[in-house]
Amino acid sequence: MNTRSAFIAAPLLVLAYGLIRIADGFDGTRGPGLAWTTGHLAFSAALILFVVIFRDMWRMLDRNRIATTSLVIGLVGIVCAFAQFAIDIVVGFMSADHDAMSVLWEQIQAVPGVSPVVYSVGPALFYLAQLSLVIHLAVRRQVKPWMPVLVLLNVVVPLVSLDLIPVGAVIMLVAFWPLARRQAQSGARHTLVHA
Repeated sequence: MNTRSAFIAAPLLVLAYGLIRIADGFDGTRGPGLAWTTGHLAFSAALILFVVIFRDMWRMLDRNRIATTSLVIGLVGIVCAFAQFAIDIVVGFMSADHDAMSVLWEQIQAVPGVSPVVYSVGPALFYLAQLSLVIHLAVRRQVKPWMPVLVLLNVVVPLVSLDLIPVGAVIMLVAFWPLARRQAQSGARHTLVHA
């Protein structure tokens, strides 16, 4: 996967999820159905791209100890968030309506450890690592000082309302754009050297 593409595609996939989520709620409930599944698949794909993004940030930070810790925490968070979205997709397929989905979620979350690992603490590690890596890059002057502020906004805005996920995604795209450009320039230099 081209790293530059990941920095652009991940925010766009989160944007798609946010917009589909809003559209899915037009009838007063969310899921099950095509919109539910499509939106969750979009966010799941974004999570996979974040593996590439985190790996690239880790490399930019010379794979040092702090960056490695952030990378590991981020990967754990991605796995937990991915599990949440996978469960939500399966629940959607197994349910005839939103009420049936609620019953299944209650059963799943009643399993000891599932709620914190898959629905609260675990996914939060993904956002914590994202912010940690970007702050580390800013401290080392590898990105502009405003980038961590934008990443923090991207994390906080959906906490106000999940309907603001598209706004957070646009903020994330603006934050990641310089890194996408940097990777494109780096790739061009690498091509010239090996031409």
